[in-house]
Amino acid sequence: MWPRRREFERLRSVLSEADEPLTARKILSLLGDDAAEAFETPHRVATVLGRRADRGDVEVVRDSPYRYRLNT
Repeated sequence: MWPRRREFERLRSVLSEADEPLTARKILSLLGDDAAEAFETPHRVATVLGRRADRGDVEVVRDSPYRYRLNT
């Protein structure tokens, strides 16, 4: 598994290009093949982003389903 910082950097690159908040499933689909295989499931994407939300790096839009965007 990737080191945690590198995991977030891959997700951050996807979120930084987005015009709107994205679901974990959409983020996973936008990752390159290698990164998508490393994350395996939307749940893993959500876990990494949830941890970064606790630090203030990511905003979680609590809707159904949850959506994520970078804090600026």
